[in-house]
Amino acid sequence: MRNKKVVLGISGGIAAYKCAELTRRLKERGCEVKVVMTDSAKHFITPLTMQAVSGEMVSDSLLDPQAEAAMGHIEFAKWADLILVAPATANIIAKMAAGIADDLLTTLLLATDADVAIAPAMNQQMYAHAATQANLHTLNARGVQIWGPGSGEQACGDVGAGRMLEPMELVELVCAEPVEQLLKGKTVTITAGPTREPLDPVRYISNHSSGKMGYALAEAALALGANVNLISGPVNIKAPANAQVFAVQSALDMHNQALTLAPQSDIFIGCAAVADYRAADIAEQKMKKQGDELTLTLVKNPDIIADVAALTQNRPFTVGFAAETQDVATYAKGKLKNKNLDMICANDVSVQGQGFNSDDNALTLFSAHDEVSLGLMNKSKLALTVMKEIATKLI
Repeated sequence: MRNKKVVLGISGGIAAYKCAELTRRLKERGCEVKVVMTDSAKHFITPLTMQAVSGEMVSDSLLDPQAEAAMGHIEFAKWADLILVAPATANIIAKMAAGIADDLLTTLLLATDADVAIAPAMNQQMYAHAATQANLHTLNARGVQIWGPGSGEQACGDVGAGRMLEPMELVELVCAEPVEQLLKGKTVTITAGPTREPLDPVRYISNHSSGKMGYALAEAALALGANVNLISGPVNIKAPANAQVFAVQSALDMHNQALTLAPQSDIFIGCAAVADYRAADIAEQKMKKQGDELTLTLVKNPDIIADVAALTQNRPFTVGFAAETQDVATYAKGKLKNKNLDMICANDVSVQGQGFNSDDNALTLFSAHDEVSLGLMNKSKLALTVMKEIATKLI
């Protein structure tokens, strides 16, 4: 990435102090960095500091008389390969979404055709607010890359999503190979995680699914430019920024949500580990111990992926998952045919170190006319490979 030209736009958040380290690390990687600061940013870190670490004059004026023809925003807009706004406060995110141009940074963001990325940083409640989420969704739809936020303890003492990514995380994103927007304009709906089938108010039947693969697929689809609906069972991982998340508990809940969203989607991926059965009767009160044995009557849950594939109107490209412990290829090909799927992703969950609760996985992708084996790799990388394979089927 040597000689990549980066404009670092610093807005007024406490995380601005990280920008000195970010700039230094970018320059170590061979990037050229020019810094633009808002007036409020200068309350958190000085222009002199940023000038020292960047080796460039810091700009903060829309009509700088020292700039060529007093058009600094046009100079920056033409010079940059990437404009990174970090930290991106709720305020500047709102300005970007509304197209407001009242200072140098917001004006050059409208004047550039360079790639634009933002690193959100704000209080967790501000980040979760519907207005902020709507603004992020708007920016994502326009092709702005949204990096983060991270989650953890914040300067105000709150704990949650809203921390700016650490400098080295942002450096890796800046220097990463660009991902072609193969799914731009497409809507992808993904089910992820387990379902919980209640037995009484405190007990349920479930499984070991962590949701990691489904969430990685959502991240990958977003990276490829898609609009993403994520129907998620109960998991303990942070939802991807800009995915529309629909939290569900039971298989029936997931089925209802899936059948609502599938006709509005171009691609439907059933990655959730849906319970095959549920209790025929759910006790209204906690069941007490009664002897050494307990007999439960279970009834079959609806087959979500098969019902989506059976849609006769607005049927999406339908992809299933098969988590097997034996005869993986045989069972996967049977499901592909019997459920009328366009593709099925099969993995052997009996192999230690892959599948449920693991950070790694290996898959074999089966469709009507081909078979693609993907060896053991990180689920994030694997998910991107899977989404690219799906995208090639639609082109």
